[in-house]
Amino acid sequence: MSELQMQYQQSNNTGVTAQSSSSREMEEVKGQIFMARQFPRDVFQSEQRILDACKRPALAEVAVYRYPRGGSKVEGPSIRLAEVLAQNWGNLAFGVKELEQRPGESVAMAYAWDLETNVRQEKVFTVKHSRKANGSVQKLTDPRDIYEMVANQGARRVRSCVLSIIPGDITEKATEECNRTLQGNNKEPLKERLANALSTFKDKYRVTKEQIEEHMGYNISAFTERDYVDLIKIFTSLRDGMSKPDDWFKKEVKNKQESKLSEAFKADESKTTNKQENETDKPKTEEVKADDDEGTQQEIDFE
Repeated sequence: MSELQMQYQQSNNTGVTAQSSSSREMEEVKGQIFMARQFPRDVFQSEQRILDACKRPALAEVAVYRYPRGGSKVEGPSIRLAEVLAQNWGNLAFGVKELEQRPGESVAMAYAWDLETNVRQEKVFTVKHSRKANGSVQKLTDPRDIYEMVANQGARRVRSCVLSIIPGDITEKATEECNRTLQGNNKEPLKERLANALSTFKDKYRVTKEQIEEHMGYNISAFTERDYVDLIKIFTSLRDGMSKPDDWFKKEVKNKQESKLSEAFKADESKTTNKQENETDKPKTEEVKADDDEGTQQEIDFE
């Protein structure tokens, strides 16, 4: 067999394999669509399953992220909550596929597909095989590191695709239910939960208690349940890569923090002191004048 014949046969085998794989994927998709049409979702049951899942404290703690943008704070459902929404909504296919791996980068696609309504959202993106750490760029060569990098980058795209498929009112109800779960989860005292949160921030992101107090604007002893919920959302945002510690916390923190109320009180106190001193000086002056007048009057009468 000549070399040309061998190349033709190899190319033919590759084409047959690719065609067979494509046909298999097509049949799987047809099967999924058929089952979705045979067993359509019950919207009310799906909504109830989502709300029941949001009552779990473990999910509620990681369900909402928050990050600063343009002087305000943006808040929304996290990747974990998006996965729960997709799983309990039903008849929804979602995930990340690596389309191509080139030298130094991978091309991947994140997608979410409602098999009942045939509504599909997908995002194609490129992931560099590198990681920035300690101010330097490190190239990735281990297949496992490359896979994890693609999966992490794709998770945020999947979240965006899923949230564009799930109705917005369902997402809002799920977020509100998670907030209620966090506020009502009082198995441990607030003091202990805050201590654990401070320890986690310091261990994972080198954020100190003073930096957190600077961000909140008051002492840790004055934190409430709502402040604890806000800390959880910030941590979720940092962990999901939606923001960085520098977006939230200042590197240089004043050693002594004083509230605006105390500053105003000190200003009023200073004004009161100055006023009292002026009033004290004023009678003395009048008294001296009075003595002078009296002396003058005595002298006139004497004459």
